[in-house]
Amino acid sequence: QVQLVESGGGLVQAGGSLRLSCAASGRTFKIYTMGWFRQAPGKEREFVARIRWSGGVTYYADAVKGRFTISRDNAKNTVYLQMNSLKPEDTAVYYCAADPYGNSFLPDEYDYWGPGTQVIVSS
Repeated sequence: QVQLVESGGGLVQAGGSLRLSCAASGRTFKIYTMGWFRQAPGKEREFVARIRWSGGVTYYADAVKGRFTISRDNAKNTVYLQMNSLKPEDTAVYYCAADPYGNSFLPDEYDYWGPGTQVIVSS
């Protein structure tokens, strides 16, 4: 099993920045891709960004491209999401997730999930 715990959420004004962290533990060798997703009230969970655990290849949703950066520190088993130029529409609970097999952007393809961290962007 893989355990994931997010941190770094909070309240920030529009235009500000936050950095989310996701610490992985357990059988981290099973991880192929780490992803960040978010879910706003009344909306479905949506893909934000992903990074291949080995090699670091990244992919972003159009809504965050150019503003968010995903990175990882394999030595610390931690994935980060640097969020800049935040907008009120970025308000959501942010989840990190691990996909043991591929490079999907679909939540159903991810087997392991953290409990989430709340991000609120005020206008």
